Amino acid sequence: MKAALLTDRGVLRIAGEPARHFLNNLVTANIETLTPGHARYAALLTPQGKLLADFFVVEAPEADGGGFFIDAPKALVPDLAQKLKFYKLRAKVDIDPLDAMAVLAVWDGEGTTEYGLDFRDPRLPALGQRVLVPGDVAQEAAKDFGAELVDIAEYEAHRIALGVPRGGVDFIYGEVFPHDADLDKLGGVDFRKGCFIGQEVVSRVEHRGTARNRIVPVEFEAHAAEDGTVVMAGDKIVGTMGSSAGRLGLAMLRVDRVADAMAAGVPLLAGGIPMTLRKGAVADFLKDAGAR
Repeated sequence: MKAALLTDRGVLRIAGEPARHFLNNLVTANIETLTPGHARYAALLTPQGKLLADFFVVEAPEADGGGFFIDAPKALVPDLAQKLKFYKLRAKVDIDPLDAMAVLAVWDGEGTTEYGLDFRDPRLPALGQRVLVPGDVAQEAAKDFGAELVDIAEYEAHRIALGVPRGGVDFIYGEVFPHDADLDKLGGVDFRKGCFIGQEVVSRVEHRGTARNRIVPVEFEAHAAEDGTVVMAGDKIVGTMGSSAGRLGLAMLRVDRVADAMAAGVPLLAGGIPMTLRKGAVADFLKDAGAR
């Protein structure tokens, strides 16, 4: 097993009797059916359906004080706390950033620890487990799992190989819709639950199949192009490179333009370097394009 301290992640705690209902009315996942020790991948959107923040919501067992913890990008934690407090109104909930808490990712095996709150990553089983743990005992938590503590770059390579996007690198917060960032494919949106902020726009995209962009796993013959590199098909801009590790990467691609290029046999180039959609991604991509 391997473990990595995700230094780019931070933690919020939402506590109080109305906390479950409060969160469920705001975020894209169903929090009403969440049970202790489990997590949901979720997001907070603008009223126009744009993605402000994506995160995990995990419920703590009553023996550990109960309440809900949010595992979110560290840079977004202060602003996310402020936005949640804005929607709090008279609800008797406490919203507190936990600066002393850290996030540990553990993969390539199974285990548990007495040092923190561990849960399975709800996006993909292969992503493994995550642990919310005091930063000063993260190494001890890794030992509980029998895991080797490795650099965060190894976790990033694992994530990229699985084709899972990361906000701030593969997409820009405030500029994309959940479908653009693949939240619908990773269980980040519950289309059967009640209302949440931005639901009308997101439901319209889902029911009409009109996602304009998608983050797609891609590969190169040698080394991947750098993030931010423009992807071209002939003389047309069709997307932008995101994160990469070795030959593998992720790219935000315009669905209709790339589908047209594939049909015409026009190669995709990122910074002049030939790029292809990874095996397994082509069928999904063409399915999205066929729903236009």
